[in-house]
Amino acid sequence: MANENARTDVVVIGLGAVGGVAVLPLVNAGLNVIGLEAGGWMTTRDFAPDEVRNNLRDWPQAVPKAKSEIPTSRANINFEAVQGGGHPMMNGVGGTTLHYWAQSWRLNPWDFKTVSETTRRYGAHRIPLDSTVEDWPISYEDLEPYYDTVEYALGVSGNAGNINGTLQPNGNRFEGARARAYPMPGLRSSVFTDLMSDAARQIGWHPFQGPAAINTEVYGDRPGCLYHGFCDRGGCHVAAKSSTAVTTIPEALKSGRLKVITHARVLRIVNDANGRATGVEYLMGNQVMFQPADAVLLASHTYENTRLLLLSKSRQFPNGLANNSRQVGEHYLSHHQGAPVTALFPRNLHNWYGLPAQGVAIDEWADDNFDHSDLDFIGGGNLWVHTDRKPISAAKMSTFDQVPNWGAQWKAFISENADRTNSSYIQKTTLPYRGNRLDLDPLIKDKLGFPVIRITGEYRENELRIAAFTQDRMEEWYRAAGATRIIRAGLGGAMGASTHAYGGTRMGDNPQTNVTNRFGFAHEVKNLGVLGASVMGTSGARNPTLTAQALAWRTTEYLAQNWDAITR
Repeated sequence: MANENARTDVVVIGLGAVGGVAVLPLVNAGLNVIGLEAGGWMTTRDFAPDEVRNNLRDWPQAVPKAKSEIPTSRANINFEAVQGGGHPMMNGVGGTTLHYWAQSWRLNPWDFKTVSETTRRYGAHRIPLDSTVEDWPISYEDLEPYYDTVEYALGVSGNAGNINGTLQPNGNRFEGARARAYPMPGLRSSVFTDLMSDAARQIGWHPFQGPAAINTEVYGDRPGCLYHGFCDRGGCHVAAKSSTAVTTIPEALKSGRLKVITHARVLRIVNDANGRATGVEYLMGNQVMFQPADAVLLASHTYENTRLLLLSKSRQFPNGLANNSRQVGEHYLSHHQGAPVTALFPRNLHNWYGLPAQGVAIDEWADDNFDHSDLDFIGGGNLWVHTDRKPISAAKMSTFDQVPNWGAQWKAFISENADRTNSSYIQKTTLPYRGNRLDLDPLIKDKLGFPVIRITGEYRENELRIAAFTQDRMEEWYRAAGATRIIRAGLGGAMGASTHAYGGTRMGDNPQTNVTNRFGFAHEVKNLGVLGASVMGTSGARNPTLTAQALAWRTTEYLAQNWDAITR
């Protein structure tokens, strides 16, 4: 029998990127909130600039809960799902915003209307036949005010490209219109990114510094970035990275209406005979606890959102909570971040340390920013190069088939060329398809005996053609900057576990093809909100974090404004 806590207005499951944002508008609306977090609090003293600790030993992701829940994956049903690698989730107050790159992109307006805009411009036949893609139930214009709110609540640096329809110098000319500039100017450039920017301009492209949830100057009570590096897998030891752990969560705590319960391992969401969510059952130590609430917000990573719904079975929902339509786990996709291009230059690039978010981007070939009439795919990719090099990663560089991968020749090659290579980061459009989905693995279980998530997914022809096309563009850019040798990675196949995972609880107006409505509340459980990239129906050529955070703010605002209709 579970021990029952005092009732609260809202319980939020997970205090990471989206749950950590959601608590602020909730308390600002006067609601009492309990935040359940599987990990604990960390401070700046926990974040060491240590390549071995962070990049090789997988800290701080290497925590018991996430490590015991690594998803299994397979390309399709003809393969056996296997478990391997790490888990993209991070247990801790602030979640993955503690150790992520902090790139904070808005989606392109086209990403919200992929079906209708593709049909209008090229014809309906251009949508891949086996894709389940739908237009979002909202537009970029609907989400723009929430993008703006989150950028200022967290502190995002960047150079605006389009303010109210007027193009701005040094920004992204392809971005959707924004109401105002970023709260801070963009991260500084480097010798290498200046080289790449100059090369891009020489071939008629429009480079720009990417946006980041990293301070470039004092913002509130937090300092600006020191540019020392280690942002790729570690936290910021001066709190210049705008994690929810140092921004929206502390701000919400000031209200006195937020209570954070750490080391709370959520077991299931409970519903009553009418199908309404009544609260959350969780494990603390060896004690099962029950947190009753008028509204429940599920704010875990995409995999855990889906997993908790599937595990929350009851008489009313025998297939899992909000899953009588069998849509939980469907329309899954993970960002095609693979297929990079690596270049060797004839001179040093001065690329040591720095930040992975300290880079320069090209958007000419993203989304529908270019004419696809004579191409055999829709969508595209954002080309990105950045300043970030550390000793161990440099020693693992490719030898470009010039020398053996060992011995005296290898040592000499590394010594001469350690600062002369760069690997691109190309984020590409990915669509949902029939057969790509999430479910519970029938064999593999976590330490408590619960099934882990099973990923079934593979990139299809549309995505593979985008990969080949964007590799061509990336090589062109590197060659223009003086690269002498190029290596292309494979185009990709099966989808493994990814930080950029989408779907499983997709939002849409049709309850037969979507789990949540346009405000993120479950069609079948009206007081259950789902936050995160699991509600997103397309990926765009962007990191999902800022969009997921903007959606979370919108969902909580809707809850506060429609409290009686949702909770009564």
